[in-house]
This record gives sequence, structure tokens and C-alpha cells, in this order.
Amino acid sequence: MPEIQNLAGFALIALGMVLTPGPNMIYLISRSICQGPAAGLISLGGVALGFVFYMVFAALGITVLLLAVPFAYDALRFAGALYLLYLAWQTVMPDGRSPFQLRDLPEDGPPRLFEMGFVTNLLNPKVAVLYLSLLPQFIHPGAGNVPMQSLVFGSLQIMISVTVNALIAVTAGSIAAFLAGRPSFLLVQRWLMSTVLAGLAVGMAAEARP
Repeated sequence: MPEIQNLAGFALIALGMVLTPGPNMIYLISRSICQGPAAGLISLGGVALGFVFYMVFAALGITVLLLAVPFAYDALRFAGALYLLYLAWQTVMPDGRSPFQLRDLPEDGPPRLFEMGFVTNLLNPKVAVLYLSLLPQFIHPGAGNVPMQSLVFGSLQIMISVTVNALIAVTAGSIAAFLAGRPSFLLVQRWLMSTVLAGLAVGMAAEARP
């Protein structure tokens, strides 16, 4: 089983990434605002299935990678740190668009909503980087079964992401109305999230593998 500090560190990264605007958040918020919270939650079901897809295949791939090419850990670690810095910049870049700004989407039925949530997540580069570059640094062969460690971390990420996104989907309309009259609040939130992501990136790049 992974150590508690590793679980806590990975949970913090997963939380920071799910709170950073990306394809999943933008789609779920847009769907919830245009078609209601129920539509957003159905779409989130497809997103969750996409996470399971990544988790299973990453568990198999990470096992092979760490056992066959141990030095690849450093390359993945620095790639993950660079991507976190990229997300930090995207959060505060000039003319950044809020995911809570209204977007027009056609009304779809439940099967289509689920399908679009699944496809959106499969094509989400944030999720790919999380599982292929960030997750491997928390996997330690000496701590036990590598595939099981991957599944534990993946399950933790899915739980955090689904919980946060469900709350956002249910409250998207209220949040959008709140932010519409408070642009300074959104600016502070963006800078705070950027600082957290940059700090995680620096810590990841500086940490040596035990």
C-alpha cells in the first residue's frame, strides 16, 4: 500500500488539477448551465468512465515502465513539473476565459450526454499527463504491488475529481451569477490557483526518488 504522505501529496496535485479550468470543467459547466444540473451529472458519469479507462491502462503501463526502465522516472518527473508550470501560466495568462462564462450547447439526451462526457475526458491532455507523467513518481516498487498502488492512486484521483466536478455541476448556474458581478474575486482565485500549481511543480522537480 502507498504511504500516507504519498497519498496526501498525490491528492493535493489531483485537487489542484481538477480545480484548474480544462476541457472537462468547461464542458460540464457549459452543459449544466445550458441544460441543467441533471445533464451535467449524466455527463460527469461519462467523464468518470474515462478516468477508469486511463487508470486501468496506466496501471499496466506504469508497471512495465518502472520495472524495465527505472531511470525513466526522472524524465516523467520533470515532464510532469513542466506541465504543472504550464497549467499555472494558463490559469493567469492575459485574456484568460472563465469556464463559467455562458456557452451555447444543443440539448442532448442522456446517452449522448454520457458519450460526450466520456469522449471529452479521453481527449483531455490534463488527464493523460496526470496518469502518464505525474502518477509514476508516487509509485515505489519497494512499497508493494505496483499495479495495486496505481489502482489505489487512480481511485483516489477519481473520487476527488468526481466529487469536485459534481459540486461544480450542481452549482454552476449560481457560481456563474456570483462571478458575473465580482470579476476581482475570479482574478484572486486564478492567481491563488496558479501559485499552488507552481509550488507543486517546484516541489516535484526538486524531490529525489528514495
